[in-house]
Amino acid sequence: MIDVDTGSFLLMVLAATVASIAVAVLPRRLAPPVVVVELLLGILIGPQGLGIATVDNFIQFFSNLGLGMLFFFAGYEIDFDRIRGRPLTLGLCGWALSLVLAYGLGGILAAAGVVLSLLYTGSAMATTAMGTLIPVLRDSDELHTRFGTYMLAAGAIGEFGPILLLTLILSTNHPVHEAGILIAFIALALVIAVSSVRLAWRGWPLLERTLEASSQVAVRIAVLLVFSLVALASKLGLDLLLGGFAAGMITRAALRGREVEALESKLTAVGFGFLVPFFFVTSGMNFDLDALTSSVGAMLKVPLFLGLFLVVRGLPAMLLYRGVMDARERMALAVFSATELPLVVAITTIAIQTGHMRSTTAAALVGAAMLSTLIFPFIGLALRRAAPPGASFAPALEPG
Repeated sequence: MIDVDTGSFLLMVLAATVASIAVAVLPRRLAPPVVVVELLLGILIGPQGLGIATVDNFIQFFSNLGLGMLFFFAGYEIDFDRIRGRPLTLGLCGWALSLVLAYGLGGILAAAGVVLSLLYTGSAMATTAMGTLIPVLRDSDELHTRFGTYMLAAGAIGEFGPILLLTLILSTNHPVHEAGILIAFIALALVIAVSSVRLAWRGWPLLERTLEASSQVAVRIAVLLVFSLVALASKLGLDLLLGGFAAGMITRAALRGREVEALESKLTAVGFGFLVPFFFVTSGMNFDLDALTSSVGAMLKVPLFLGLFLVVRGLPAMLLYRGVMDARERMALAVFSATELPLVVAITTIAIQTGHMRSTTAAALVGAAMLSTLIFPFIGLALRRAAPPGASFAPALEPG
């Protein structure tokens, strides 16, 4: 029988609820992203805060489900018809430049003895928390704007690229073997995608008919797809993030051309209303606050990494998008792109397990990522609100 710490579980649910209420009652311009409040409350109730809640296997299981759902939404929001052409090309070029900057700066830090591995530190700095940003962009009505199109493309590459790095290089000693497994996974995902698209068109009347019924066929199929691909990726030795991401992209392809507002609302309720908060509260509880506060040097790494996030992910936005955005839009894109968290947690966890990162460096990277999630979306939204009237809703450029 599974031993469940019901007290800790209840406190996590309470923390998630308090976080949502706190954000809801604050004025919209002052309200932080709810994930930040969840992280802070996780630290508060966790072992290095008040010590009233702990993470057991049962809670970690729910945290993994939440992470899978978070990346489901990251994959779901990628509409290739919207981002293909210039947005996707700029996103790819921007991330390539970010990798050069990240590994160059990581090499300097490693040579100076600040970090142990340029590979792990650089990979952590070259990420974008698109899954975390999606609810922020959705709540501010930016997802379907011209700016949102470019942000989705840049964020998608900034999240999917590091997932591939994590799968093929960072979490394995056999990259060729892992590449073969990854190709097999992608092939299977494509088969599922094609089948899903065909079945969705044939079975849409059934799905639509049960959207308000207790059977909730569409929602259950979507959840089954997420958990199945997450489980498959995990069994194959791939990162579970890849499974959630693929499930989101498949669902988007299957529902293309359909009126799915009701279904999206229900999936959002399941994901962000129930499962996703477990990941962020658990991340807060697992945060190594003692390692971060163990020395002045460790604490000074936090602003250092926060600044490097802006250089690595923000500088490409300022340089490469000059022909499609004005300076204010590029600044907003830069700070949004420099918002990092879930993949930083994943990469630093693996780095510590393999002996390629000190606990102080990992805590500083995660601390900087948490601050980026707290600060950068505020700055990005402020820059967007200060844009000329109508600029936010200008149509996206034609692909090509």
